[in-house]
Amino acid sequence: MATNNANQITNQPIHETTIYAEPIFHVGSFQITNSLLNSWLAVLVIIAFCVALRYKMKQVPGKIQHVFEILLEGALSLCDQVTNDRKITVKIFPLVVSLFIFILVNNWLGLLPIVGSIGFLENVSGQSFFIPVFRAGTADINTTLALSIAIVIGSNVFGIVAIGAWKIFNKYVNINALREIVTKFRKDKNVIIVAPITFFVGILELIGEMAKVASLSFRLFGNVFAGEVLLASMGAIFLYVLPVPFLILEVFIGLIQALIFSLLATVYFTIASQDHGEHEPARNASHSDAGGEREEKLASIKKLKVSRNY
Repeated sequence: MATNNANQITNQPIHETTIYAEPIFHVGSFQITNSLLNSWLAVLVIIAFCVALRYKMKQVPGKIQHVFEILLEGALSLCDQVTNDRKITVKIFPLVVSLFIFILVNNWLGLLPIVGSIGFLENVSGQSFFIPVFRAGTADINTTLALSIAIVIGSNVFGIVAIGAWKIFNKYVNINALREIVTKFRKDKNVIIVAPITFFVGILELIGEMAKVASLSFRLFGNVFAGEVLLASMGAIFLYVLPVPFLILEVFIGLIQALIFSLLATVYFTIASQDHGEHEPARNASHSDAGGEREEKLASIKKLKVSRNY
């Protein structure tokens, strides 16, 4: 009797949250996972919503259009606070907002109970496992890694367009610092110490670009995956009432993570579009011009005093 009960328990399907995305089907050699399907579903939801909103747009905005215009102005002002330049904001705003909406919809679709309950059973070594058809796209490290690589590469391409390819290359491989050892060694002996340090800082910048990819991808993946594990655990222990506060918490975390990812992308694009090497000379030039104007004014005042004395 005990063995029959044990067999019944072991034959029950197991539904566990895996760290990897489960494959659903294959198209040739290409593997379609449940996270990829959820990402496609998120894209379809965004397209359908944008088309519906586009056909309802009027010159005199209604309530829904007015709400979205307020949200758009708030997002523009938030982006301006990061870039401090409306021209840069206008250029990167469509990409940043699209990124925010895509991540947000992916995060929230993964929290819907109907999405996680649609699936099929797969028999592995005599044990049945429940495989969900849809899973949050951002709960797959491949999705977050692809987004992070695209942001880092895109920010550098934006920097090349904004300030030039040579300045971006010199930011990572500072050839000008090595050149100063030859050109400035006679005037300043300290350059033989400062120039290699400056060159090494450029190498650290290159390593920092790789660290950005890891930071962006693992932060988003870790938070979304941990939320899935938390909801699955609370749902298994307490089926009805207790998981509701955790579900509301995960809705809020999904919003925060999408906002953090898009704001960090805005910061990276802003930094890439600025030439930090020209700020100090320009500042020194402005100070020298101001000093020259003051000297001219003092000289003219002295001349007036001398003429009055005569």
